[in-house]
Amino acid sequence: MEYKKPCRRCLSEEAGESELAEKIAQRVAAMPEDIKADEQLYRSRLAVCKECGDLISGMCGKCGCYVELRAARKQGYCPSEKRRW
Repeated sequence: MEYKKPCRRCLSEEAGESELAEKIAQRVAAMPEDIKADEQLYRSRLAVCKECGDLISGMCGKCGCYVELRAARKQGYCPSEKRRW
């Protein structure tokens, strides 16, 4: 088995985790519209996450969540002390 170094500042799809990325996308798509962030807000949050040094292969190094799921919730927030979004 080959060791793959975790991809910093990558979302799950970009980190080569296509199966995981698909499952996350399915969960985001299944979210009720009343709790889901709109697409523009979702994409802007992910852009902020991609610039964060705590992002590791789509996972937040601060709390361990998958950032695509956290960013998809309207009431979601960045767990960093600086609350980037």
